[in-house]
Amino acid sequence: MLGDSAKLLTHYHEDAKTLYEAFQRGLHVSGNGPCLGSRLPNQPYKWLSYKEVTTRAEHLGSGLLSQGCLPNQDQFIGVFAQNRPEWIISELACYTYSMVVVPLYDTLGPNAIRYIINIGKNISDISTVICDKPEKAEVLLGNVERQETPGLKTIILMDPFGPELMEHGENCGVHIQAMKDVEALGREHYRKPMPPRPEDLSIVCFTSGTTGNPKGVMLTHGNVVADFSGFIKVTDKVIFPNQDDVLISFLPLAHMFERLIESVVYCHGGRIGFFQGDIRLLSEDMKALRPTIFPVVPRLLNRMYDKIFSQANNPMKRWLLNFAAKRKGGEVSSGIIRSDSIWDKIFFSKIQASLGGRLRMIITGAAPTSPTVLSFLRAALGCQVYEAYGQTECTAGCTFTTPGDWTSGHVGAPLPCNLIKLADVPEKNYFASKGEGEVCVKGANVFKGYLKDPVKTAETLDSDGWLHTGDIGKWLPNGTLKIIDRKKHIFKLAQGEYISPEKIENIYIRSEPVAQLYVHGDSLQSCLIGIVVPDPEVMPSWAQKKGIGGCYDDLCKNVELKKAILDDMVRLGKASGLHSFEQVKDIYIHSEMFSIENGLLTPTLKAKRSELKEYFKLEIEQLYNNISM
Repeated sequence: MLGDSAKLLTHYHEDAKTLYEAFQRGLHVSGNGPCLGSRLPNQPYKWLSYKEVTTRAEHLGSGLLSQGCLPNQDQFIGVFAQNRPEWIISELACYTYSMVVVPLYDTLGPNAIRYIINIGKNISDISTVICDKPEKAEVLLGNVERQETPGLKTIILMDPFGPELMEHGENCGVHIQAMKDVEALGREHYRKPMPPRPEDLSIVCFTSGTTGNPKGVMLTHGNVVADFSGFIKVTDKVIFPNQDDVLISFLPLAHMFERLIESVVYCHGGRIGFFQGDIRLLSEDMKALRPTIFPVVPRLLNRMYDKIFSQANNPMKRWLLNFAAKRKGGEVSSGIIRSDSIWDKIFFSKIQASLGGRLRMIITGAAPTSPTVLSFLRAALGCQVYEAYGQTECTAGCTFTTPGDWTSGHVGAPLPCNLIKLADVPEKNYFASKGEGEVCVKGANVFKGYLKDPVKTAETLDSDGWLHTGDIGKWLPNGTLKIIDRKKHIFKLAQGEYISPEKIENIYIRSEPVAQLYVHGDSLQSCLIGIVVPDPEVMPSWAQKKGIGGCYDDLCKNVELKKAILDDMVRLGKASGLHSFEQVKDIYIHSEMFSIENGLLTPTLKAKRSELKEYFKLEIEQLYNNISM
């Protein structure tokens, strides 16, 4: 076990023990500085001050109370919107009057959204949802019309809407209102803030697992404050947040990772600028905003890495780029992070300028980052790049890069708000005595349980308060944690060997031409097969080196290239110590990416294994038929 149980952190600032107090602290330390910013295409950012945000939140909250909402933690308010200032205003309105936020998001899918709105029955129906666009309101009204969500009574819209939506609402018995009208109502019927206590519920964050209904993770104000205090404590000697900090907000606010980092920024009087809503315009937004803090997911880092190398379009340029990254990487290894070296001037300044030129901190989380990509970007971007690991059930993070340790291939050390221990998983041959096992977390950031689901709560949270994450970790000699496997998604092959497909996928994904893959097997088969999606940016040049030409779609059908990719994967498997029964015996090349839209990935970009199995049913049968012939 790592961490000091006697000194677990619950808060960093005495005057910020709830999310309401954290925002009030930001208002105070910023001297009513700029708080939330947004922009129209080709326009500069326009800012709302801390006082404007607080006032609007108080008016919106008072408006909700005057319409029958109750200022307590049984009052759930749905927020169904893309990142924008009104999201934070709605959230703060709830906290100002001790109500609970329940984020909804498109990619949960229609069934999950119906399930969430209904889950409050007999406790606290989600009778009010705050939406951004009329299209989302129409989706919600459709559910009411089909009598699938009878409890929904009020929809409040951030954007303007027409009379036909009002009419549709009236026909369904749902009151449609403009957010500005609810704020005006609250101005007339103003109620003094009724702030929450640290132990009060702040948010129910639904995580859509890879199977079944989403689970509602209940997080208190104390949970979130403890978690963000852990981040502040780890980095406070090297990079302390202040009112000059600017964060670019584009990762979904419905996920805790983004909301946690934003809480850190507004607790210290910094600014949050929202992207326009189109990921393709993110680079433009960054140049206009010039952020200092950039929360990302590994997929975006991979895209940046691929783009940089695709622009180095001949062997000499690539060699020079790698040479510069190695030289600068030497500095990073010895703890020097800077953006004014000779290598920056020659190679990296353009990359840094494309991100606004002022970044001092990048935080990546939500999935493992490739060590190659992480090491290169730490050198190229000239700012501190931190990696976090955790899950919604421990608010967001439970481990974090230690400043000065810029090695990769691990997820850092435990945060000072929690303990971490590894528990035996005998069926997979992992034992804590060997420094390997299931990652378990205990501390002030660990959730209170799943909403109205005592069975799943008991499966995840044991009687001593340890959260069992389902991830398999390994302690490295320097006290950092490496995630090496998943406890779930285990199956046996016909001859009885246990297989952990995610462990194998994490090795094969390092094959240069491979963008995505799914390793499949079951107890009726004696071997594994794989479905591989090649990287459209990398594969053509990789194929050319092998003397194989053609466009992406043609290459995906090329038998010779399929064999070359399979050989490369098997080579990596051998180098990583896979047993022969853990290696795939054949693969099918698929030309379309797995995505949230086609139902093959969860909203947090994890593979939906049962859907992938069903989707590729015919290809899987064909692969096994070919092997047995």
